[in-house]
Amino acid sequence: MIQPEQVFLHAEPVDMRWSMDRLSLLIQQIDGRSPCDGTAYGFTNRNYSRLKLLIWDGTGVWLCHRRLHKGRFKWPAPGETLFQMSAEQWRWLTTGVDWQRLCASPSVQWRV
Repeated sequence: MIQPEQVFLHAEPVDMRWSMDRLSLLIQQIDGRSPCDGTAYGFTNRNYSRLKLLIWDGTGVWLCHRRLHKGRFKWPAPGETLFQMSAEQWRWLTTGVDWQRLCASPSVQWRV
């Protein structure tokens, strides 16, 4: 499994048939970033059951695809273009765990 240091998730779902060229163009035109900067870029489908990761390793581009057999990936809500996440959050996301809850701060209003 690829363990990127920095991951940006593209919040809007994309067509999973898109190739690395089309996804690279999306990163350049919509997000205003370079797909060859060493950062990993994650994409999902409308059902949030598939994930694609595009990453440049210095000599070429990797396009990885992951599918959950049950459940859905926990994805940021559409609205922001890119969502930056840590390597730890990425590991939780790819296993299908709700990484947003794992990173939540405890409630200060909690009472018994």
